[in-house]
Amino acid sequence: METRAEQRSSEETAVVAAALDYFEGWFEGDAMRMDRALHPGLAKRSLSQVEPDSPELRSLTKERMVELTAAGEGKDESPAGGPRIDVEVVDLYGNIASVVVRSAVYREYLHLVRTDEGWKIVNALWHFT
Repeated sequence: METRAEQRSSEETAVVAAALDYFEGWFEGDAMRMDRALHPGLAKRSLSQVEPDSPELRSLTKERMVELTAAGEGKDESPAGGPRIDVEVVDLYGNIASVVVRSAVYREYLHLVRTDEGWKIVNALWHFT
């Protein structure tokens, strides 16, 4: 029987895998990985990055993220030598998790839920690094 620590470790591994599907999928243009990582109710948001003084909150859906990934939008942002991606699981409790992802391009705060299909990202708040 799996101990509580082993159970938590395997859950953390699954949460990290979902975050990496999201980030690596973006940088590699892999729409299947992006689709697998995201919950249908995804809310991805940021304050306007183009006009720093703008209070506009930009939002993207799962469908749009998968489209942009398939179009290779993230491939243009991948740094030479590949992106450095650091995933920190901040909290994991029951069916929810909070993660901070640091890369050469983005800082993102992710909220995930455990579904029958695995861990899925439901909220993403991001800023350019």
